[in-house]
Amino acid sequence: MTQDAARITLVLGGARSGKSRYAEGLCRAHGGERVYVATAEARDEEMRVRVRQHKADRAGDGWRTIEETLDLAGLLEREAAPGRVLLVDCLTLWLTNHLLGGSDIVGETDALTDAVSVFPGRLVLVANEVGFGIVPENRLAREFRDHAGRLNQRIAAAADEVTLVVAGLPVVVKGK
Repeated sequence: MTQDAARITLVLGGARSGKSRYAEGLCRAHGGERVYVATAEARDEEMRVRVRQHKADRAGDGWRTIEETLDLAGLLEREAAPGRVLLVDCLTLWLTNHLLGGSDIVGETDALTDAVSVFPGRLVLVANEVGFGIVPENRLAREFRDHAGRLNQRIAAAADEVTLVVAGLPVVVKGK
């Protein structure tokens, strides 16, 4: 990693915007060991198929994959190492896991933000930008949207660089 490269990067975008592909490219450019932190919980067959496809897409590409659906703060503490880059994909699914599990979202967000702020290595985090749409019609969806917006704001404030990916094109929001 060059001296001027960002230490913490948040990559935002809508569904199928190309944000994960962009984030993976950032990690490849870093060199060294790459760890893919997958946060999805396969709650149904369609999601199980998606998870298998994501694993197959990365197979043979030099990634070590860790599945962590809840304890991202703890994982960041455990996996920090010189020369290693961590890609967390994605914060939105992590938030969903906590919301559906009845967790203390504010406490979990605090713990994750603290862990990101002191992470000593290279970290790339992916999240969906869900604030561009209409106001959802039900309480759970509105609660999710609100928590996701606050989480993204907190992580963006802690990040050195924030990039919004639109139709596969990166737009730098913060940083270089």
